[in-house]
Amino acid sequence: MIKDYRKYLEPSFISSVSGLELKARMVVEGYITGMHKSPFHGFSVEFSEHRQYRPGDDIRHIDWGAYARSGKYYIKRYEEETNLRSVFAIDRSRSMAYSAGDNISKYNYAIYLTAALSMLLFRQRDAVGLALYSDKLDTYMPPASKQSYLAELIRTMDNTEVSGSTGTVGALGELAERVSRRSLIIVISDLLDDKEDIADALKHFRYRNNEVILFHLLDTTEISLELGDVGKLVDMETGSVVTTQPKHIQKAYTATVESYLSDIRDQCYKHNIDYNLITTDMPFDKAMRNFFSKRSITK
Repeated sequence: MIKDYRKYLEPSFISSVSGLELKARMVVEGYITGMHKSPFHGFSVEFSEHRQYRPGDDIRHIDWGAYARSGKYYIKRYEEETNLRSVFAIDRSRSMAYSAGDNISKYNYAIYLTAALSMLLFRQRDAVGLALYSDKLDTYMPPASKQSYLAELIRTMDNTEVSGSTGTVGALGELAERVSRRSLIIVISDLLDDKEDIADALKHFRYRNNEVILFHLLDTTEISLELGDVGKLVDMETGSVVTTQPKHIQKAYTATVESYLSDIRDQCYKHNIDYNLITTDMPFDKAMRNFFSKRSITK
């Protein structure tokens, strides 16, 4: 039987709650409660005081008390090292409206996750910004750390609907030019675009000395094509229709998807971009743990 705090991390439950701010608070509560029940209690959630040891760090700054309790090496972080600048870049193109069965849409998953992560970052006095894009950069809110700014970010996401086609290279290229100081860029997208354009867009951030975390967000049916006896497949961005029986093309489709995912992962690895494949039925804490385990850049 699922424990109470776990339901706050389930997309299907959170989607039934009214208001994006309340959804985010519940996800944060579920995440922190879960971390307190883990063997890393006191360290995985106290991000402003510790980070995991990396090769090359001065061993004089290792917190041996943290090691005794968690079995892992943590470095004490000084105040100038803790203030992070993050920008969440969310794909709001029409394909992000897709959902199958009981799954929530990709766009809703993206804004629930972003709102929860932003709430935790603001608690640490980190600066958080937001970019919403389709075939162009539609909205850009530069990073700020005022607590009142969180409500503006949440309101903007909650009041934005999916629209337009995907234009990764142009939209993210414009964002890279707008981000004036070194930052952590978190891209959340289904990446339904040319893979070379995607690689070029992400490299643009790296060339400007930003760190990049990519959340490749898909519905499970987009990976498996398990759609039963559906006779028509409709492109949500162009409206084009393909008449087929999914089971007849499923093997070839899944092979193509696996090859595509592998190419994206390889490009990310090559350019030191953190790649995370997530699906809309995945509990939020997995994506959140991936994020906080990687947020190690300094000002």
